[in-house]
Amino acid sequence: MQPWEGVSEFVAVAETESFTAAAKRLGISTAQVSRQISAIEHRLDTKLLYRTTRKVSLTEEGMLYYQHCRQVLDALDEAERALSSLKGTPQGCLKLTAPVAYGEKYILPIVNDFMLNYPSVEMDVELTNRQVNLIDAGIDLAIRIGKLADSSLMAKRISQRKNFVCASPAYLKRYGEPHSLSELSQHNCLIGNYDYWRFIDQGRERQVKINGRLRCNTGHGLRDAALKGIGIAQLPNYYISQDLEAGTLIPLLTAYQEPNEGVWALYPQNRHLSPKVRLMVDFLAEQLP
Repeated sequence: MQPWEGVSEFVAVAETESFTAAAKRLGISTAQVSRQISAIEHRLDTKLLYRTTRKVSLTEEGMLYYQHCRQVLDALDEAERALSSLKGTPQGCLKLTAPVAYGEKYILPIVNDFMLNYPSVEMDVELTNRQVNLIDAGIDLAIRIGKLADSSLMAKRISQRKNFVCASPAYLKRYGEPHSLSELSQHNCLIGNYDYWRFIDQGRERQVKINGRLRCNTGHGLRDAALKGIGIAQLPNYYISQDLEAGTLIPLLTAYQEPNEGVWALYPQNRHLSPKVRLMVDFLAEQLP
């Protein structure tokens, strides 16, 4: 067994604390990961991991070995990035994640254009509304919207979005238009992931609890319900911009509308020099509306 064999597998297990998660990150079988770890421990004659049915953790020797292995892999990544920079063209696989609706409408078309411009780059895109852990999942770049949680990730604002409270003309004709935040309690509000809406009231952010007959975790479903006059919705502009322009949905409570939210590109610190990541971030910032 060569000294470097199994290092990637060991580091992946150490960081994910799971053989299964490590295998998923590396795109190999769990059995192969287990074999490589066992081979390393046999070669070093040292126990590197504590294994239980619920969790895998590092021994003291394993922690020391992990720290050095992590440095080795980071140095290898740096060497490959340096070569890519010399060649002047990005190459290799770039793993990206983005929210489903925003990703479908905006991110994927830009990704496809990026691939046309840089044929040596492969893309692995996962659209999900889950907050994926970039390090554990081995993801190079994530697109996030709104306020960011504190983390060690690098972040760059690449665009923005605006939320609108809106309703159809038919709903307003039947139930009237709310002119204050307190009047929302008298209306059927279409509930998304949260049972409150955010506003700016006298210069301060305010959350208003809402009630209604429909709860739905997709913006397309809420938009359809609003268009059919079922109730009032609060939705991002990328769901309803055409409806607002056509007048099939009417913006409400605009005096209380919260400021634009940021659309962010997030990436791990140790990958911030990667040519393909840097170019993709710049490309997204140029192309996003």
